[in-house]
Amino acid sequence: MRTSEKLLSFLINFLLGVAWAFALAGAVMGFMKGWQYSIVYAFIYTFLAAVPGLFLVVLLEFFYLRIDKFIEMKKQTQILSDILKGMKK
Repeated sequence: MRTSEKLLSFLINFLLGVAWAFALAGAVMGFMKGWQYSIVYAFIYTFLAAVPGLFLVVLLEFFYLRIDKFIEMKKQTQILSDILKGMKK
């Protein structure tokens, strides 16, 4: 991650790892459950069981992008403030 806050970066990376593990565990469990019936059901169950974990991954990535945008906007605001102070002198 590119954020300057190390704790926030660690937390988001940890939660992303948990979300990917949740998606993988759901996919494996769905495949094992569907395998008893047929290969088509196995792939359908795999997809359906992985969806909650993948949703969490997308949600955390969106959260990260919003934080990154906020940090960039703070930098731009500071630069614009410095330019304005320079023009007033």
